Formats: sequence, C-alpha cells, structure tokens
Amino acid sequence: MPPPRTAALRTAPDGGTLGTLLRRYEGAGEPLSCEPVAEGLLNRGYRLATTRGRYFLKHHLDGDSAAIARQHGATARLGAMGLPVAPPVPDSDGRTVAVIGGRCYALHPWVDGRHRDGGELTCAQSRRLGALLGLVHTCLERVMQQSPLPEAEARVESADPSDTFELIEELLTLARGRRPRDSFDELAEHRLVERRALLERHAHRRPEAGAEPAAGWVHGDFHPLNLLYRGAEPAAIVDWDRLGVQPRAEEAVRAAAIFFVRPGGTLELSKVRSYARAYRRATVAGTEELAAAVHRVWWERLNDFWMLRWRYQLLDRRADPQFPAAAALSVWWTREYEAVQDAFAG
Repeated sequence: MPPPRTAALRTAPDGGTLGTLLRRYEGAGEPLSCEPVAEGLLNRGYRLATTRGRYFLKHHLDGDSAAIARQHGATARLGAMGLPVAPPVPDSDGRTVAVIGGRCYALHPWVDGRHRDGGELTCAQSRRLGALLGLVHTCLERVMQQSPLPEAEARVESADPSDTFELIEELLTLARGRRPRDSFDELAEHRLVERRALLERHAHRRPEAGAEPAAGWVHGDFHPLNLLYRGAEPAAIVDWDRLGVQPRAEEAVRAAAIFFVRPGGTLELSKVRSYARAYRRATVAGTEELAAAVHRVWWERLNDFWMLRWRYQLLDRRADPQFPAAAALSVWWTREYEAVQDAFAG
C-alpha cells in the first residue's frame, strides 16, 4: 500500500469563507464558531455553529467534484432506504458541493453521537454491526447500479514479498538512524526484524494471482472513527471519501480487524464470529468467500507498513498510537491463523 498523502494543516476556514459559504444555504444563519474535529487522520472536518443551528463542515482535500457528487448521491439514496447516514445539505440551487477559493466544501447536519470500538460492544451489538455492514453492501449494489465502475479501482495484485523486504531494510535504516532514539524507534526496529523473519517463513503463502474475488461498491473505510453511536445503536456512518468498487468480503475482514483488535494486538474472536455470521447472512456471502478474504487481508497486513512510512518517510507521527497493536496483530494473526479463519468462516 503506498503511503497516504501528507495531511494539510488543520486551519479552520476564515470568517469571509464561512460567510460566503453559508449565504448559499437558505436558513443556515450566520457563523458563530468553527472548530476542527479532532478525530480522523486525513479528513478535514469542522464543527460549525451558526445563529440557526449546528453543522459538520467537510473540506474535501482532493477536490474531485465528480467523485464527491457520487458520494453525496449514494448517501442520499442510502438515507432514503433507511440506513443511518448524514447526507449533505443541498444549497439554494440544489447543489451539495461548494467551491470557494478553489476549495471544495460540503455542509452536513451535525449528528450527536460518539465512537465505540469493539471492546465496548456486546456480542449482540457485534452481530448488529456485521448486519449493518452487510446491509450497506447490499444497498450500495442497488443504489449504484447506474454508476460506471471507476477504472482506477481495478484489482491490485497482492504484495510481492521481495518489494516488502526492500522496504523493511529502508525503514530499518531510518529507525536505527533516529537521533535521539526513543521507545517507539526501538519497538519499530524490533517489529521490522520480526516481520522480516515471518515473511521469510511464509513467502510461499502469497495469494495466487488470477482468482478474482467478488467485488462491488463498498464504503471503503469502515472503522470505529467513521461510525457514530447514539446510545447502543448506530446513528450515522460517515466519511464516504473512499466509496468505490472493491472486494466486499475484504472490507468486512478489514473492518473487524480494526473494531475488534485488543490493545495487546489480539482479536476478540467471539465477537468476530458473531459479526461475521451476521455479515454472511445479510449478504449471502459464502464461507469460502470469507475464508479467502481473511487470507488476502492477512497477507496484506503482513506486508503493510503504512504507519512506519508515515513516521519515517513523511515525518508525520499522527498514526504512531495505532502502531503497537497493529504490529502485534500481524504476529498474533499468523500464529493463530486457523482460529481466525474459523471465527470468520466457521
């Protein structure tokens, strides 16, 4: 996976920009305050208070109007089907994207709620989470029928371990050369050496090319920071920037690996099992499809070092807190491979 782009500074739009923006919306009022939302690594979101209410203001960094319009149309149609989403507010002309000073903005209703990771969910709530993601996938299949498949989102071949070995050596050099070194650098060196040894032992298990998994429209970034809860129930699935065509079952596995990872880098397999069974029922996905997805995501994780690439290549430390658990998970997942497969596909 290539390193994500370096994030822009989190500076709120100035008063002139906010005034120009809000004048496009009937009844939006005058701006009172605009504060950055702390959560998220790439999104630029703001809590906007006006004389008429509260909003979530989204600054779309990519500025791809066609892709943004596709996201907005999808969420509007999903909302009409009863899914918990927060579609953008249309302006006086019915448009949902405002381009001001070359920047793309969208105004959404403010949703009161909080994020909950898998550790806070019961097995019953984990089932509802799996069913919700399954519903997202099946509903997207219906609402996106008329949308052309993006050519840029063709299937990417699985990671080549020879390329990963080169990256490991580069990151090891950077980690060892840090001055002054800290505990994170020591951990990074340990995990890089450990992962190199794992890959040497398991390189023959690279997923075979040619067997294309079932693909469809997916949220693209389904994890705890993109799901708001109100009490015990999901209130809104947010951040549809990565809406696209990908293997559906792989999104289900990736999401579970984020929701249900413990701080020590293990998965709560009882919750994973409840989640996966509900997802399979909601999508009619077979056990073989889930098992193959687990293998591909395991291999992806084994070869992925995006958090260290952020730190050492982009000099961006915002992902550092996620690294200990994520790095430990790859090792534990390899050791408990059969148990993880059984939890998803058993």
